[in-house]
Amino acid sequence: MSMKFIVNSSVLLRQLSYIDGVVVAKPIIPILNNFLFTITDGMLSIYSTDLETTMSTSIKVDAKENVSIAIPSKTTMELLKTLADQPLAFSINEEKGTVEIKYETGRFKLTAQRSDEFPKTPQLEDLNSFEIPAKVLQKAVAKSVFATSSDEIRLNLTGVYLQLFKNNITFVATDANRLVRFTRNDVKPGAEDALILPKKALNLLKSSLPSDDTMVKVSFNRQNAQFQFGEQSLTCRLIDEKYPDYKAVIPTENPNRLTVDRGDFLMAVRRVSITSNKSTHQIRLKMTSSELTISAEDIDFENESVEKMACSYLGDDMEIGFNSKYLLEMLNNMDAAMITIELSQPNRAGVILPAEQEADEDILMLIMPMMLNNY
Repeated sequence: MSMKFIVNSSVLLRQLSYIDGVVVAKPIIPILNNFLFTITDGMLSIYSTDLETTMSTSIKVDAKENVSIAIPSKTTMELLKTLADQPLAFSINEEKGTVEIKYETGRFKLTAQRSDEFPKTPQLEDLNSFEIPAKVLQKAVAKSVFATSSDEIRLNLTGVYLQLFKNNITFVATDANRLVRFTRNDVKPGAEDALILPKKALNLLKSSLPSDDTMVKVSFNRQNAQFQFGEQSLTCRLIDEKYPDYKAVIPTENPNRLTVDRGDFLMAVRRVSITSNKSTHQIRLKMTSSELTISAEDIDFENESVEKMACSYLGDDMEIGFNSKYLLEMLNNMDAAMITIELSQPNRAGVILPAEQEADEDILMLIMPMMLNNY
């Protein structure tokens, strides 16, 4: 017996695009290559999962009966991307395990799988929760997730450390070469807690969140976290590790302060880094009271570059080396027109701050120095 429902192709594609990123190319079990379609009382709920992260979305459809089946994600997405905006008629035969999609000029017939083979969505119990505007969460994730580590040996550093306080929230990320701390004082979780959110889930969340004031409900227990907004939801398993004491690495005594135009500095670093060593990406900054000199060289190829720019510098004349790749990423993830780099010694971390913090926001970035070979 076939069960039918009708849905708009553009609406379906948009909703599936939100959750398609979870699907991995070569999953542990083949069923993970599918979307789970479940219709209950005219509402189509669609799920995708890689066992660590589960995403879902819902669409109102024209359906007379309830049905549940797993359909191939890649083929479905490929079809939808080629169709003009139009109604699609789905016919589902649970017994034969088939799905037929009829559209204006043709039809597709796909082999489907039984819904009971699809992994169950985690049911979260003993939850704590708070709310945060979508655009604030999106910004917090974007400003921190890039600094996480890709080294699976240090699993605790592969995620973003979320610290909840009664009156504010802090996102921390580090890969031991750089660190980002992003605090919002307009989000008030009302309780103190901490959790490590995995990078993949956060990147998926970042791309599916709306850039507006839609409220996101964040719920969590010791094992999982869930983000709910509009018709969508993302549930992920937390990283069950202890996060290092990041405060200990942020230097507090930084008597040397360099203030520069972020855009000009960014472009100068980008240009000079072209001649840096391709494995170390090392550039050097030399600061005097009125001038900043940025230079790099690649001894193997006899390439070098030097650029001078105006700056405001208070402190002792100083020369320090940084990895230009890390520095560029940090500068790209700051919005301020002017930035301040606080320094103590050439062998101590540099602290990068906006010259003026935005309202309700406090962002700090830290970059470890590189040992300079003086020539």
